[in-house]
Amino acid sequence: MADMQAEAHGGGLVNLMVDEDRAGLLKDITMNLPDVNLSERNMCDLEVLATGGFSPLEGFMVRADYEAVLDRMRLQSGVLWPVPICLDVSAGQAQNLEAGQSVALRDPEGFLLGVMHIEDLWPADRQKEAEMVYGTTDTSHPGVDYLFNRSGDYYIGGGIEVISLPIHFDFKQMRLYPAEVRRAYEKLGWQRVVGFQTRNPIHRPQFEMTIKAMRQARANLLIMPVVGMTRPGDFDHFIRVRCCRHVAEHYPSDSQVMTLLPLAMRLSGPRDALLDAIIAKNYGCTHFIVGHDHASPGRNRSGGLFYPAERSRQVAAGHSAEIGVEIVPFEEMVYLPFEDEYRSKDQVAPGTDTISLSGSDIRQRVREGRKIPEWATFPEVVKELQRAYPPPERQGFTVFLTGLSGAGKSTIAKVLYSKFLERGDRPVTLLDGDIVRRNLSSELNFSKEHRNINVLRIGFVASEITKNRGVAICAPIAPYEVTRREIRGTIEAYGGFIEVHVSTPIDECEKRDRKGMYAKARAGLISGFTGVDDPYEEPSRPELRIDTTDLTPAEAAQEILLFLSNKGFI
Repeated sequence: MADMQAEAHGGGLVNLMVDEDRAGLLKDITMNLPDVNLSERNMCDLEVLATGGFSPLEGFMVRADYEAVLDRMRLQSGVLWPVPICLDVSAGQAQNLEAGQSVALRDPEGFLLGVMHIEDLWPADRQKEAEMVYGTTDTSHPGVDYLFNRSGDYYIGGGIEVISLPIHFDFKQMRLYPAEVRRAYEKLGWQRVVGFQTRNPIHRPQFEMTIKAMRQARANLLIMPVVGMTRPGDFDHFIRVRCCRHVAEHYPSDSQVMTLLPLAMRLSGPRDALLDAIIAKNYGCTHFIVGHDHASPGRNRSGGLFYPAERSRQVAAGHSAEIGVEIVPFEEMVYLPFEDEYRSKDQVAPGTDTISLSGSDIRQRVREGRKIPEWATFPEVVKELQRAYPPPERQGFTVFLTGLSGAGKSTIAKVLYSKFLERGDRPVTLLDGDIVRRNLSSELNFSKEHRNINVLRIGFVASEITKNRGVAICAPIAPYEVTRREIRGTIEAYGGFIEVHVSTPIDECEKRDRKGMYAKARAGLISGFTGVDDPYEEPSRPELRIDTTDLTPAEAAQEILLFLSNKGFI
């Protein structure tokens, strides 16, 4: 098996880009082919497939490979492969497709990227995929959430011919593909290369870890900042790459190469660690760093880890020989203040004073406007992060009120709106559910799907306001937790998000029902009414819960203003 894996990844890289003549022919035939518009994840997968990062894959997986990967972490050929790389489509689209057919692959704007020759079409087994790949069906895991709430109902598999890669206008000189990176090694005369993949800015612990790995492996360094899909709430890739460029200047001259990796991370912990090592092999690495809590999805609903912190290191090291890359494992890097140095946690004597800040800790401090200790990161990185995220009083933010009809959301929102206009220190916008429906969503009906679209539109507008340092006050019913979580992730990439659950009980809401909507719903005159025949999913961890049964709108608004003041936003 090891020989098969070595042969799969040690030979020539897969290249799915077609030449000019073939591209012309394919463009002609796509005029008569059905279109499949790719999602953000599909676009990332297509780019890594096309350029050989996912060698030996030559397209999106067929069912036999998919099932073998779920069950055994291997392709049907026996080659080690830990994560499904599948092209998902909706049930409606799947009805019009069949094996033996070809489809045109297009980006969300309709630009032609390539052609896929369908060999297989099958319904996604979400339950099994979640359990086998992620080890959980808990949708607080970003990968599971994507699988259950954003992915299509069917998979189509088959070979692809790529006419054009997804278009990027940023950091063009840093977007090197595996073959280009390997040629750079040859030019520099490198024989041993240790790969380091990161979805965060490089801080001092990670810098020290890479230096130690270079010494341990007697190798030069390939830095691979991920610029595809990472964990919700991460700094955007523009910030991360700028920070990494600053840190690159601290390495010895000609000791590192940096290339951006357009990977859609699954955050499956141990399985991601194996995939990342295979990608590093395809980029010509002889060694690969697997650090503390590699490819972590964050914490579960109970506050615990989805995977033991050491599990990724153990699994990657156990398959190191088969992949053909030597794993360089690291425990958490901690700072010893009296020695003024960093060490791996397992190399610190008992009783020694240590302190540490994770990338998540630093991200939280930046967003809250708190000081970053000098030992934790580099001054240039702090400056870059603070430029992107000024102190809370200069950040944009969104107050997102959610609750049943009649709970008091709209009235509280109007009070807040007036208070912020009275202050006059920031532009402020009121995005009430009915106002948005009238002005942005007049074509929508009141089906579950359309109500959800209306809420997502509110979230999108609020994110643009927040990005531009304004204040958005939103007051939709927003009954579904998954939608609110998606909106939170989008907005927190730019500023503050304060979810306020207006938790007024339904019997009180019915008493206030001036439009008689509850009575009509109870009588069966209208259907799909939230709280009657359509559920309202209470927020699990809102910043505030306010029951307006015994509060005036002004008193409820004051609670929100006090919270914002305490957090430094006003």
